[in-house]
Amino acid sequence: MKRFRVLKWALKSIARNPTRTFLTTLGIIIGIAAVIAVIEIGAGAQVSLENNFSEMGVNTIRVWPGPVTRSGINSGSGSWATLTVADTRAIIKECPKVTAISPQISVRGQIIYGNKNWRPFSISGGNEDFLEISSWKVEDGIPISAAHVARAAKVCLVGQTIVRELYDGANPVGKDLRIQNVVFKVIGVLKSRGANMMGMDMDDCVILPWTTMKARLKGAGQTSLSAVGTTTDTSTTTTTSASDVYTSGVSLYPQAYNTIPPVRFSNIDSMIMSVAHPDDIAETMEKVREVLRETHKLGDADDDFRIRSFAEFADMLKKQTESVANLLMCVAFISLLVGGIGIMNIMLVSVTERTREIGLRMAVGARARDILQQFLVESIVICILGGIIGIAAGHGLSVFMAAKMGWHTAISYFAICLSVGVSALVGVVFGYYPAWKAARLDPIEALRYE
Repeated sequence: MKRFRVLKWALKSIARNPTRTFLTTLGIIIGIAAVIAVIEIGAGAQVSLENNFSEMGVNTIRVWPGPVTRSGINSGSGSWATLTVADTRAIIKECPKVTAISPQISVRGQIIYGNKNWRPFSISGGNEDFLEISSWKVEDGIPISAAHVARAAKVCLVGQTIVRELYDGANPVGKDLRIQNVVFKVIGVLKSRGANMMGMDMDDCVILPWTTMKARLKGAGQTSLSAVGTTTDTSTTTTTSASDVYTSGVSLYPQAYNTIPPVRFSNIDSMIMSVAHPDDIAETMEKVREVLRETHKLGDADDDFRIRSFAEFADMLKKQTESVANLLMCVAFISLLVGGIGIMNIMLVSVTERTREIGLRMAVGARARDILQQFLVESIVICILGGIIGIAAGHGLSVFMAAKMGWHTAISYFAICLSVGVSALVGVVFGYYPAWKAARLDPIEALRYE
């Protein structure tokens, strides 16, 4: 028998009982539909997760003051001011993979406009690169510039929540905003970013030049404006001691290192930097650690700073997402297994029903291999038809879930090809035994079968 004749007879046999054929393929349809839906929804979730990571700064590194032990007492992380502007200069000079870096100052308090007041989630200060590093966009107005930072200008950017709560949705650019009894001018409105993965309102924020915050909100009376110049100013060479540098007035380094290099600078709350590619995060973190240990002259002492990257948290969430997707895939493949067993059962019934037909074909010259091919092709065709219907059903299900639940989906051509291949494999695996059984029938006994 030629191959096309085998396919022709297989299709005729399938068409004889369309209802039974459909019920037989139902298990395959459900299994393939589940696989397609899970993969597409999982791929969409992965894309959404990556977008959230990008907004939250997956390629950024943050450095905070670490715990300091004095006289055997550990003060805890952030108790002492261990980071300075000079540290940012050293990092940008010694770490070539750091594309941008910004000091960061944070305060909490009420903001006032007219007869309204509001307590924002964050009031942060940075330099001209802070917005880019933190993935902020300016929707209206202008961003903070190097000139603003250099002269500690009383300007600020506000988020959409501030616009809604204080300005009743009106454009606040050019209007005043009072923070800790200091009046600032709003020069821009940030583009809305909504809530982050922790549920925090990212639009409930105010951003200022870090020098302004240091001189007017947090460091007034402690550090002169000339001492808190921009991150690129190294012209001042006044010698100072450790007690002059930090607001605590206490030396953080061993007695032998109490003399600070002849550069006058101010302490900062933290620093944030960006790396060109997330794959460079680990190497850059180690290099930053080396630079900070050298600039802080720590010697054999423990680190007085902490370095963290959002990539660590992102990897953890990705692994959890992949684990859930793999679990659902296992459930989907169990459905395929059940469907394959159903096909084997129906094919065995078909062999029994068509025993006389098999005997007649063998009597007129059909070989055992021809009978094997015929029943095997029938099984494969049934599974592939079920796979095609399952692909359509699974894609429709993912689109429906995306529309109703607001989930993200992404078409996976790999999943489609995989489903077709799995369908054919199920047809071969579960159809081989019935086909082999049919091929081993004795022609005389088959013709006598009632």
